[in-house]
Amino acid sequence: MDSALFTNSLVQSSRIIYTPSAFARANLLYLQEIGSLKAISPHTSGRSNLSSYLFFIVLEGTGELTYNGTLYQLSAGDCVFINCKNAYSQSSSEDLWTLKWCHFYGSNLAGIYNKYVERGGYPVFPAQNPRTYERLLDELYTCADSDAYTRDMRIYDKLSSLTALLMEESWHQDVKTGASSRRNVLEIKDYIDANYREKLTLEGLAGLFFINKHYLARCFKEQCGTSVAAYIQQVRITRAKSLLRFSEDTIEKIGEECGIPDANYFARVFKKVEGITPGEYRKLWKGR
Repeated sequence: MDSALFTNSLVQSSRIIYTPSAFARANLLYLQEIGSLKAISPHTSGRSNLSSYLFFIVLEGTGELTYNGTLYQLSAGDCVFINCKNAYSQSSSEDLWTLKWCHFYGSNLAGIYNKYVERGGYPVFPAQNPRTYERLLDELYTCADSDAYTRDMRIYDKLSSLTALLMEESWHQDVKTGASSRRNVLEIKDYIDANYREKLTLEGLAGLFFINKHYLARCFKEQCGTSVAAYIQQVRITRAKSLLRFSEDTIEKIGEECGIPDANYFARVFKKVEGITPGEYRKLWKGR
């Protein structure tokens, strides 16, 4: 870790350059740099081809971000979350800005970012509560500046909270699919939760709710992060696990109770999801 406070003709900046442990690099989301910046003169900075993801929030002032060939105007309360493999540049305007930011990475972060984009996340979006992001960055800075034995785990915890908040708050579902489609998907999800014992198909649900099946499949995936069929399977297997643990019903009866009356097929589906058979699951978990 290297921390520095410096001023030049363009900015006043506080920064920690962080080197995580080998364990953190292999297993966790980990911090690379974190800091704050106050422009004292208009300036531009840019990078490309970094194995890093950048998050920053504008606390005061205005500026611009150029990313993937698009120019974004930024003002107080705006957040930026980008993949630094792609070229980007950021510029303070005459209305000098103040930023807080962090660069971070991890072996699974590319998948997280792809899911963020798939769910409608934008490179730039207005924070619903800017203070929440600022607080997380302050807590990350404190963790990085400590000498605690567990600081990599604490940093991981804060970065996980940050990515979860980004995934939740920047999902512009109403813009992508419309408020009415969101209501339809929630109604269908509730219907599946209540009727998982019945025969459920995409076509049947589309007909029941008077929605085109292709439109339903797309909206459900965008809003729930999974397909209709996968969600039905998830609900059924979750119910089956509960019955295997807390009932004396036979495995065949449990399969039927969960909407999969063919015992052999139930066993195959269960093993595909859990990696073990229903009987093995019951033996491992029953009574715990």
